[in-house]
This record gives sequence, C-alpha cells and structure tokens, in this order.
Amino acid sequence: MINDFKDRILYEDNHIIIVNKLPSEIVQGDKTGDKPLSELLKDYVKVKYNKPGNVFMGVIHRIDRPVSGAVVFAKTSKALERFNKMLQDRTLKKKYWAVVKNPPPEESGNLIHYLKKNQSQNKSYVYNKEIEGAKKAELRYMVLDKSDGYYLLEVELITGRHHQIRAQLSAVGCCIKGDLKYGFARSNPDGSINLHAREVNFLHPIKNTEIKIIAPVPDDKLWKYFEKLQS
Repeated sequence: MINDFKDRILYEDNHIIIVNKLPSEIVQGDKTGDKPLSELLKDYVKVKYNKPGNVFMGVIHRIDRPVSGAVVFAKTSKALERFNKMLQDRTLKKKYWAVVKNPPPEESGNLIHYLKKNQSQNKSYVYNKEIEGAKKAELRYMVLDKSDGYYLLEVELITGRHHQIRAQLSAVGCCIKGDLKYGFARSNPDGSINLHAREVNFLHPIKNTEIKIIAPVPDDKLWKYFEKLQS
C-alpha cells in the first residue's frame, strides 16, 4: 500500500495530501463500485502512520476518470472547510495540459459557453447562449507547443463545470486525444484521454503559505515528448 503511492504523493503534511492520479482511478465512489482514490488514501495514511480507527479524507475537487494529474485532499475537517471556501472564492487555481489534434482558432484566448449536463449520458452539451438548465462555463487557453501531429494546450479553469475542458475544446474543433465521448476519432489503448491536471496553486488553508504543485505527466511517449519541450 505504501509503495503504491511512494512516487505519486506530490505533497503531504498534517492537513493536506496531494496525489498524482492515474487515468484508471476514480476520485470518489460511483456506480462502478470500484474503490475510489479517497478510500485508497485512507488506507495509505492508516498504514503509514499506524492510525487506529477511521481516517478523515475530505474530497475537495474531482477530475474525470480518464484524466490524470494533481488532486488535492484534506486530512482534517478544518482544512476541508477552508478549501471549500477557496473553491467558492475561486482562489484555488488549477491548470491543465491538453493534447489536441487541431489547433484552436487563436494562439491564446478565453472560451465562454453554456453547458447543460445530460445525466443519463454522463455528458455535457455546449451552447453559445444561455438556455434553461445550462451553466456558464469559462476557461483560458494557450498553445504551448506542437509535435508532428498534435498541439499541447495549457488550460486554466475559471469556472468548474462537468466535463468543462473536454466539452468546450470539442466545441471549437479541438477534441482531446483519446476522448471518444467528445468527438476524437479513436480511443487511447489504456482508456485514458490526453488531459492532465498539471498544476495546483493555493494558499495553505492553515499555514497561509503559498503552495504550488506540478504533477509529472503519465509515462507515455507523447506526454514525455511535450514535458521535455517545456522543461
């Protein structure tokens, strides 16, 4: 159990744990019944610190199952409460890397759409104007680099909506590599999509010091190529 997380814990103290999620993992329990990352981390903490009884592990935010990257958890209820306030105030900053086949309309810019979630399909539909039941979605993007066949985008979320990056990029013709649900032609062999939660940045909820965490990309040739270009 300890070894499972040895190289994936990006930051840990008494109040916070940040882990580099694998594309196969779910953050919180769902209808699949698979053991979520929140429970796996409880086991990790229990074993590592020889803790008796229940371990607290507060889920602050989620990323989709096929997405990799940094996920922040609270180890105390006080930290969880303050993180929830950060989310409300939009002071917990998240940047993603996305690999897309087609370039966006501009080198950088803001995308604003309205997203409506279809619960039964587990998919969000994109509208250019406000409609009933849709929520405003906004993100910033920038082209960081390109390879022979793909572009690397950095995406910063301004709002946090269901499948927001996947749906909004698809709406402007930039389907994420491997993302069949949002229009990419074929899946990745491991079921992942090329979307990675690359960076989280926030003031520590208890110590008030700045925390900036960079999550290494998955062990994949294309990801490693882009990471090397950016280093």
